[in-house]
Amino acid sequence: MADVTVKKTGKLGGQVCAPPSKSYTQRMIIAAALSNGVSKISNPLLSEDTEATFRAVTALGAKVTVAEGCWIIEGAKALKGSEEPIDCGESGATLRFMIPVAALVPDATTLVFRGSIEKRPVEPLLASLKELGAKAYVGKFDGIDAVFVEGSGIVGGETSIAGNVSSQFISGLMFACPRAELDTEIMLTSPLESVDYVKMTQAVLSNHRIKVPAHEDHIHIPSCQTYMPSDGRVPGDFSSSAFLLAAAAITKSKIQINNLEYASVQGDKAIMNTLKHMGVNGKVCADSIVIEGSGNMLKPIEVDAKNIPDLVPAIAVLACYAKGTSHIFGAHRLRLKESDRLESLYLELTKMGAKITVNNDGLIIEGGSPLHGAVIDPHNDHRIAMACAVAALGAEGETTIQNGECVRKSYPQFFTHLKQLGADVVGGKFDR
Repeated sequence: MADVTVKKTGKLGGQVCAPPSKSYTQRMIIAAALSNGVSKISNPLLSEDTEATFRAVTALGAKVTVAEGCWIIEGAKALKGSEEPIDCGESGATLRFMIPVAALVPDATTLVFRGSIEKRPVEPLLASLKELGAKAYVGKFDGIDAVFVEGSGIVGGETSIAGNVSSQFISGLMFACPRAELDTEIMLTSPLESVDYVKMTQAVLSNHRIKVPAHEDHIHIPSCQTYMPSDGRVPGDFSSSAFLLAAAAITKSKIQINNLEYASVQGDKAIMNTLKHMGVNGKVCADSIVIEGSGNMLKPIEVDAKNIPDLVPAIAVLACYAKGTSHIFGAHRLRLKESDRLESLYLELTKMGAKITVNNDGLIIEGGSPLHGAVIDPHNDHRIAMACAVAALGAEGETTIQNGECVRKSYPQFFTHLKQLGADVVGGKFDR
């Protein structure tokens, strides 16, 4: 494991390019793999999670050619089973998206997951698939968590599923059920959270001529649809860029993040409103964001994280540098991420001197306490590592991020970009 040291840095400046969106890249790979023809994905993100999706679709018959700055994907005319288990790595999205897709295969498929399925549950998805005429169950393969999908297709019909556990369940069904024998009706038993991720899936499907009308309490998926090939460019990622924007906000800085399209379907662009409410000057340009940090204390904030859970780590750091008490709520699903993110943020930021109260639904942060360097255990969670690295920029002394390479999951260039902007960083070159 590689440690990364981050020292107090009072000023940042310059420009970097936002990493491509992990969420878009994964969705575009799957839609291309299901298409009847060749699709070209420009500016894809190369990370551990997208590589997992890449492995999964090729195992089921798609052909992928890697070229300069793009992936060319020839969709599988007929999905085939994989003789070997498909390694989903630690990508919960890959696992949840591919379980319904694997149900379309005539043969049985085994998907192995390197994380803990207890932390990234799939049972509600398996229950819905059962109602739709497909069978899958959780077990072990050579001691590793696995999902065994029996295959032979999805019948369709009506299923009920909670909307407040994981939007990835919904997206997985949206990918597969257009190929079901009958129309599918997904009834939501609770309000849908992270709704913008479902809209992102809808947008990608629409590009491939797939119609999935979504309503407040249900989603209707017409059957027997045909995926058509589509070329597309992956936009920059707001959820990853939020850490750099937060870094500028807590220091006396001016930075520009390029390759960020505010018009894209990304709920995490809400970071701009958060920064504005906290008193940070920012500017939205055609394809970039500019943030100017004054170096002064920020204003406290109340944030409902129901639809922006991935922003919570960055917002928690901003709250540590606010004068007053901030409340983050609606974040209960963060307990089921790569780590229990509410607990991880509490443990690691408290080490640095932050005053935080954690509850089942979120965090209460009393900002203004001076932070100091510490040895940080990111709990193998990329967003915890990045959050604590940003917090370290305003902390006295130096902070060591253990297992810093966990950022490879979503943003391999994070520490490199932070250093390019002027941060005092030792180590952390995890570029692909």
